[in-house]
Amino acid sequence: MTEVTMAAGDSREFNGASPEAPEALRSNVYALLANLTAGPPSAELLNALASIDVPEDAADTPLGEAWAMLQSVAGNTSADRAADEYQDVFIGIGRGEVVPFGSWYLTGFLMEKPLAVLRGDLERLGFRRQENVSESEDHIAALCDVMGMISSQTDGADHTEQAAFFSAHVAPWAGQFFQDLQNAASARLYRVVGFLGERFIDVETKYLEVTPNPVERRVVT
Repeated sequence: MTEVTMAAGDSREFNGASPEAPEALRSNVYALLANLTAGPPSAELLNALASIDVPEDAADTPLGEAWAMLQSVAGNTSADRAADEYQDVFIGIGRGEVVPFGSWYLTGFLMEKPLAVLRGDLERLGFRRQENVSESEDHIAALCDVMGMISSQTDGADHTEQAAFFSAHVAPWAGQFFQDLQNAASARLYRVVGFLGERFIDVETKYLEVTPNPVERRVVT
């Protein structure tokens, strides 16, 4: 069984590579999104993002604009500022401005049936949750972490298995989550993270040949 951080987002490191062909960087982008949504970025990660080399011929691609925006905002964001923003957006007092759990988006409640189904699929794929992690497995960071591992070009799952997991547990709500992240009142860095995430989910939906079936947006009050 493979242990997954399940919303710790640090099982694999974003390597700061330039945004080349989206297919070649799928696992890397998932790792980045897992890290950024699991907790506030370190100064080292912000520096790596600020150093991204966005090729001129990538500017007109679906992800090129998002990479350029992320490079810019990361270079103007301190680790302390990012930590404060993460606190406001994801945690807040009682609840943050966005709720990063699949069950909430799919049912309006936490810890519901979609989580049980997810746990069964994770066990079948050979994943288990680390004992010291408190967040449930349907946290967006955990799902990005898993997608990053099964999309790895070296030891990942085949295309069909990736598409099945993405279709069942990511596609129905992740795009809407990243849209909501862009609209969070406290978001600055995370507005761009949301933009990147939304664009990436669109690319993945086409690459994995998944038929979009998004849920209706749920407003956090």
